[in-house]
Amino acid sequence: MDLLLLEDDTDLGQAVADHLRAASHRVRWCRTLAEARAAAEDDEPGLALIDLRLPDGDGLDLLRDWRAAGSSWPVIALTARDQVSDRIRGLQAGADDYLVKPFDLDELLARVDAVARRMAAPRRLQLGAGRDDGLTLDLDQHALWQHGQRVDLTQMEWAVLACLARRPGRIYSRAEIESRLQGQGLADAASNSIEVIVSRLRKKLGATAISTHRGLGYRLEA
Repeated sequence: MDLLLLEDDTDLGQAVADHLRAASHRVRWCRTLAEARAAAEDDEPGLALIDLRLPDGDGLDLLRDWRAAGSSWPVIALTARDQVSDRIRGLQAGADDYLVKPFDLDELLARVDAVARRMAAPRRLQLGAGRDDGLTLDLDQHALWQHGQRVDLTQMEWAVLACLARRPGRIYSRAEIESRLQGQGLADAASNSIEVIVSRLRKKLGATAISTHRGLGYRLEA
């Protein structure tokens, strides 16, 4: 999972990042509110872990701004504040869980996994409602069906489709798609034109399954 970690303490931040990466999570570590804002705008995290006392402000303000903007990614607040009132404020601001410092790294990992399970998007998607596409996408089985028939996809085609399917209806830029493919070990992603791959997907799925938004990117139509 793609995690955003906001923690200004170098020793703690490094320990948390290392522990999460050892559990196969991808971690983008930020040390200030400004860095975290930019990171979330650049690429939405699957889950965010945020400290509340930062050099440039209060993490709750960032959380409130995210929620006010309509963000839906889960957030776990990490803080030395152990008063019940502080925990209530964090939950009211939109946190999905709350962990008081000092905490055990294995407990943190367990909290991440638990919140991710609760907030996980459906892994089996029915696309093209009201259209003739009849597409069923199963992200766990890496399988796609159209009108009950299995659709064969290349590794690169599947990777692009799975990226767009993380949030049907959301526009993904070419840079985002390439970054995700390279993060999966598909080092030749840049040399395989995303436009070509999308074109091949449209031939298999239907011309309206993936829309192009000039200057912005591509969107899987839900």
